[in-house]
Amino acid sequence: MTSQSPRIYTYKITFEEVPYYYYGVHKEKRFDEEYWGSPVTHTWCWELYTPKKQILEVFDYSDGGLMVANRVEQRLIKPTFNTDKWCLNENCGGYMSLKLRVQNGKKTAEIQRKNGTGFFGQTKEQRIQNGKKSAETHKRNGTGVFGQTVEQKSEAGKKGGKIGGKIGGKVVYELGIGIHGMTFAEKSVRSKRNGLKHKENKTGICGQTEEKMKENGVKTSSQRWMCMETGYITSPGPLTIYQKNRNIDISKRTRIS
Repeated sequence: MTSQSPRIYTYKITFEEVPYYYYGVHKEKRFDEEYWGSPVTHTWCWELYTPKKQILEVFDYSDGGLMVANRVEQRLIKPTFNTDKWCLNENCGGYMSLKLRVQNGKKTAEIQRKNGTGFFGQTKEQRIQNGKKSAETHKRNGTGVFGQTVEQKSEAGKKGGKIGGKIGGKVVYELGIGIHGMTFAEKSVRSKRNGLKHKENKTGICGQTEEKMKENGVKTSSQRWMCMETGYITSPGPLTIYQKNRNIDISKRTRIS
């Protein structure tokens, strides 16, 4: 290798006017060729501002050198991936950023609705019917949740709650699906309809004795929940009134005790 041989290197792109930055790996075809990164999502930043490139580390010009360079790139991106708003990297070791996953989810939903395919191409009735068929199959074969012990279900619920609360809930909210895709009036109608069903079937709170309802009332009033928008903390009932009076989605809360 001579001083004029092509290189494999990690680099950092910064911009003169703004604090955005971008990490990458490049394998040259010829020495010192002009290269300014290969962004897909944020090309606007390169077009609007003045990029500057800093070569961070040079590696052996081989397949092994490229593998090492890719691992180093991941270590550079990981500390700020999905956390620093100025980081323009939307991929880290094959993992897409939350922002990119939301964008792709919206595109997928639009395509499915347009073509009548996939989950979003189904009617509400079709989704319910498919859900019932899937549950019946799992129940018959003892698979899925029906193949788990009570302890396994409990543990899976705890793990799912932690992950879903941080990521899944945000994605569903940003996609505007499920309860987040309904207006306040639609939520109110659904709530009343569910209440009538419970009353008719004597399920839920309508299936409890007066003593049990009092016991649960004490337990509920001792709970503390926080509004995720304002940080206000109180018990479940008063928090619902607080959020409704301020036009805050009542699902935007988290239990703290």
